[in-house]
Amino acid sequence: MKELASKILKYRWIIIIVVLSITAFLGYQIKNMQINSDVISSLPDDDPDAFLFKKIGQNFGGNKVGMVILEADNIFNNEVLAHVQLITDSLSMMDGISTVTSISNIIDIRGGENGFEVGQLIDEYALPYSQEELDRLKNRVLEKDMYRGVIVSIDETATLIIFTLFDDSDLQEMAGRVKRMTHSLNLPENLYYAGLPMMVGEIADLIAADLIVLLPIAFLVIALVLALSFRTVRGVVLPMLTATIAIIWTLGFMVLGGYEMSMVTNNIPLLLLAVGSAYTIHVINKINQVKENDFRKAMVVAMTYIFIPVALTALTTVVGFISFVFEAYLVMIRDFGIFSALGALVSAFLALFFAPAIMYAFSSKKRKTADHSELSKDSVLSNYLLRPLTKLLFNHPKYTLTTWSLLIILSIGGIFLIERNVDVKDYFQKDSPARKAEEIMIEKFGGSKPIFVLFKGDMQNPEVLNTMLRTEEQIKKDPHVESSQSIANLIVEMNDALGEGRKIPDEQDKVEQLWFLIDGNPILQQLVNDDLDEGLIISKFAADNSDATRKFASDMAQFLEVNSTEDCEIILTGMPFIDLKMNSSLLTSQIRSLSIAIIALIILVGFFMRSLAKGLYATAPIIAAIVILFGVMGVAGIPLNIATVLVASVALGIGVDYSIHVITYFNYSYNGHNLGEALEDTIMVSGKAIFINVVSVSAGFLVLVFSEMVPLQFFGILMALSMVGSGLAALTLLPVILVLVHRKHLTIND
Repeated sequence: MKELASKILKYRWIIIIVVLSITAFLGYQIKNMQINSDVISSLPDDDPDAFLFKKIGQNFGGNKVGMVILEADNIFNNEVLAHVQLITDSLSMMDGISTVTSISNIIDIRGGENGFEVGQLIDEYALPYSQEELDRLKNRVLEKDMYRGVIVSIDETATLIIFTLFDDSDLQEMAGRVKRMTHSLNLPENLYYAGLPMMVGEIADLIAADLIVLLPIAFLVIALVLALSFRTVRGVVLPMLTATIAIIWTLGFMVLGGYEMSMVTNNIPLLLLAVGSAYTIHVINKINQVKENDFRKAMVVAMTYIFIPVALTALTTVVGFISFVFEAYLVMIRDFGIFSALGALVSAFLALFFAPAIMYAFSSKKRKTADHSELSKDSVLSNYLLRPLTKLLFNHPKYTLTTWSLLIILSIGGIFLIERNVDVKDYFQKDSPARKAEEIMIEKFGGSKPIFVLFKGDMQNPEVLNTMLRTEEQIKKDPHVESSQSIANLIVEMNDALGEGRKIPDEQDKVEQLWFLIDGNPILQQLVNDDLDEGLIISKFAADNSDATRKFASDMAQFLEVNSTEDCEIILTGMPFIDLKMNSSLLTSQIRSLSIAIIALIILVGFFMRSLAKGLYATAPIIAAIVILFGVMGVAGIPLNIATVLVASVALGIGVDYSIHVITYFNYSYNGHNLGEALEDTIMVSGKAIFINVVSVSAGFLVLVFSEMVPLQFFGILMALSMVGSGLAALTLLPVILVLVHRKHLTIND
């Protein structure tokens, strides 16, 4: 280590030039960074429900359906209908949109003296104007299942303009274009936006806003904390510089690897701002503590000591992040683990190579006395917090141990209160337009979560069509499903218009004759494939709780098992079932990823410290902090979701760093007999760096409370809480364990 430290100083300018050159190259790549907030694309292909859901979206356009919700006092008003038609026509002319359906152009099947005709509900060239015409339209809409609660709400105050995108359309781009177009119309009615494309666009906008606004604020907050703590330019610039370079490298590698920013990976810059600054803080702190007049010698001594602890903390952090790769359900969470781990390694490299090279290159090679201006032993922090804490821990270790034990016991009770929530509407604040749109969809249109029942068979076969009708009847038995749509419905409507009754014709020839009359209608694209050997029932599920979804899934599974045949295979999928799978995966992935991380950390730390017991000591404080964190989540009602599920493993990876620094310095200071002095030196040196890091990191994460995305608000709060908890545990619980173990050891030896 001493030889390596000398070479770092010797080749300082080469290191600086190489790092800056790589930074410039990777920084240039960031301009190509794309944001992908589509949860569907992050679903795993090896999961049957997710695979089928994505396949249906590709084949039938079911996952690329957006909705403009127009809300008014009364939809059946000539002016309102004119505005609906204006939006419909404007969307129809936009590139990237394949079909548009609204009350102004929806299909209508009418019977008459000469049979029936397939036309439109409203004549687009002669909108109903008189009250009599409007009443006639209202009655027609409210009496037909295919309109009532599907295209117009039952209370007559809202209507949908539904559009489908082409397969190659960019969801985010199209969402922005649709919003800009509708806003430019300056309509008096309230407009809201729902459906996957609009949700993806909304989330992408929020991700971009967080990166642009919150990251600089976090940067300034952490810099301010460092300035107040170190009170030197070096103490502020170096940690922030290494963290910034680590962010640039990581994002650059993401772009080069073809990865995109998601609602999970957008946390990486803030996370690396915390991790990157932490490693450099420990390096600076150790260099400042070495009592050598010759600055070069001081740096070599400090780097020889600090290299292994920082390298080990980086590896433990990587273990915490990598645990996501093995057990995460969503691809975006796996990506988070991969690039967070990469960023941690980059941060450690910069702290151990680049930061010392910069310090030596731009500092005086001599100093008259040891430079203790940063984190002076006579500082307020030392006199009023760390020194009294040392006395308390040494004199009353059992009191501290008892306090932690009580907190852990109480927290275990809170763990059982934790709820899981993957409902997309809860990603947004209560007053946000996106959440309002979701609430309107649930309240007035039977929800926004699509259910798809895929039929594989001859779509013109009466038996298959009758099976579709029976399946729809079964679906509607659930109180959370209000409507459904299929080709079987249209055949029944046409047959009824002919006066043959509301049923499927008995003979396939008659079905084919009816089919000929609607062939080429845009609605068929969403209901059957081109080969007519696959068809869909499309419905919506309004419940947002797991119990209701599980019951519905169980009832449907029994029905499909009985009714599915070789000639008509029936498969059920949909967003409620994806949510259910994601919901259950949150708990299993949390347990498994934590278990993997904890076992790996114990082995890794034990190996480097040549003692499995020390591996247990190092992980005990952070495990205690995580237990308390989960307890707080349960008591405070903070749910486990795709953002908060990251907290425990991230906290484990970062928090164990504090324990490693405490154990390493304690072993360095302890001479086998003077336990009190070793404890004081450890708390006074490592404790200062830990305290500053906890405050700066917590302050940085708390900036996320200003995010527009609720899961990220919770993520910021919980990360700050976990940093405080793990820091306190490393500075109180771990020293107490070390004191009690070594006292016992001394007693046995005596």
